[in-house]
Amino acid sequence: MTRVLSCIQPTGEVHLGNHLGALRIWVDRQAERDAFHGIVDLHALTVTERPGVVGDQTLELAATLFAVGLDPDVATVFVQSHVPEHSQLAWIMECTVSFGELSRMTQFKDKSAKREGEFISAGLFTYPALQAADILLYDSNEVPVGDDQRQHVEITRDIAIRFNHRFGDTFVVPELVTPPVGARVMDLQDPTSKMSKSSTTDAGCVYLTDAPAVVLKKFKRAVTDSDTDVRYDPATKPGVSNLLEILGAVTGRTPVQVAEGYTQYGPLKVDAGEAVVALLEPIQARRRELLDDRGELTRLLRVGADKARAVASATLERAYRAIGLLPA
Repeated sequence: MTRVLSCIQPTGEVHLGNHLGALRIWVDRQAERDAFHGIVDLHALTVTERPGVVGDQTLELAATLFAVGLDPDVATVFVQSHVPEHSQLAWIMECTVSFGELSRMTQFKDKSAKREGEFISAGLFTYPALQAADILLYDSNEVPVGDDQRQHVEITRDIAIRFNHRFGDTFVVPELVTPPVGARVMDLQDPTSKMSKSSTTDAGCVYLTDAPAVVLKKFKRAVTDSDTDVRYDPATKPGVSNLLEILGAVTGRTPVQVAEGYTQYGPLKVDAGEAVVALLEPIQARRRELLDDRGELTRLLRVGADKARAVASATLERAYRAIGLLPA
């Protein structure tokens, strides 16, 4: 069975775009692949400056992942820091990648430029080495990523090939694959931009934790246009098309099919909001159950960590032997 690795950082709240665009696909495909899903809390340390924040956000994200339907008996859901092999292999990765390769990473250039004059963590620079360890530890055959992460998988492939050339065939060289297309969810207030937790206002971003009244209010205030024609046309009617896309994704129809049932924007906004509320209600209920029972949530994460360590420890040992490190 093909092994697939997808990871997510515990920074900020999960929103509707995350769910319809990625998490729901993880759930739908978990039985078809040997799926590993890591909550990469160590990566979050590059932007964390206060104690306790990462741990709380990690628990909340774990509760969300299980609440949306990831099955701990099917998929391997684990916390990165619970598997110490990530940090151990990361040093080997740092010694296998060059300074020049790291300095050319677009993400480091962009993030450091935004923080000019502020503290810039060295972890932002060496980030790709830890990410390479994340991927290579699990003999991942496929890594589904969007364009913003493509360079990270490419450098991971380069690192794996270089290591294998130096020390013998050790790591599986992963394939970069385009993930299945999920719903294209845009900001409700700025439908030309993707829904994002980094938006300047929460008014256009629907979080999985939003109360029903909040969700309905956001949809009722969604930006449309001065026209009255309800049709799916992202180029000229991005706001209306976004509502059609969301309602279609939630109800299992195409945006064009959804548009056939409407002649006014008002009912479309109401129906889209109510459909999202209905989608979120069982997720929110299960999430509350898990957060109220920290023992069960911890147990589920321990199950994932044990499964992850069984694979990761074997890979790390294989790398140590290949290098010729003195056995303990």
